[in-house]
Amino acid sequence: MSRVLDIKGLEGGYGSVQILYGIDMYVDEGEFVTIIGPNGCGKSTLIKTIFGIATYYSGEVSYRGNDVSGWRTDQLVNQGIAYVPQVDNVFPSLSVLENLQMGGNSLPSITLSERIERALDMFPDLRDRIHDLAASLSGGERQMLAISRALISDPKFLLLDEPTAALSPLYQQQIIERIDSLREQGITVLIVEQNARLSLARSDRGYIVSNGKIVHTGDADKILTDPEIGEYFLGSTGHQ
Repeated sequence: MSRVLDIKGLEGGYGSVQILYGIDMYVDEGEFVTIIGPNGCGKSTLIKTIFGIATYYSGEVSYRGNDVSGWRTDQLVNQGIAYVPQVDNVFPSLSVLENLQMGGNSLPSITLSERIERALDMFPDLRDRIHDLAASLSGGERQMLAISRALISDPKFLLLDEPTAALSPLYQQQIIERIDSLREQGITVLIVEQNARLSLARSDRGYIVSNGKIVHTGDADKILTDPEIGEYFLGSTGHQ
């Protein structure tokens, strides 16, 4: 199994405010890996630093054997990496179709049409809303659209920041199932997730972040069944 992401000693934050301290982690080809931890612990900052949104300080970020430490977002996209933020992830004043077209406005029209059709096959709820404004979509539909738009670039590594936050239980389940199914298309997934139990149940491995550091890692099923970890990080309801 080849290594997609390999991080050693990563430190980062926002401007001069340091959030991450010596992060070590990896993701292998075809894996579904979940990052969990208490609110405000640095989970989202970690994924944003990987994708060039937060401030990179030091450490090594290697993607498929190439050092991409501190690379700009557009450079990472050209390497086959896509990112879906938690909020502000669609253009509300544009239609569903226009949002999808924005995900591949530099592609040949035939290729773009094929990828839009593939995205609609994955999220058929959007097909009936194709000409509706994104502003009119429900929270779950917006998240489907955000993921679909990210897929238009045909990524091989997908980063997602809390994709089920504030969604109904039904949409939470649907979103996680569809994300998991992306592996059938050869996409490796790294996800920051608020609903830890839901995501870990689909994951190969998990990382627990606390105070800007990795405090535990292991197989997802072992994290789920460890009583001490469950009580402290997962909670009785499965939310953090």
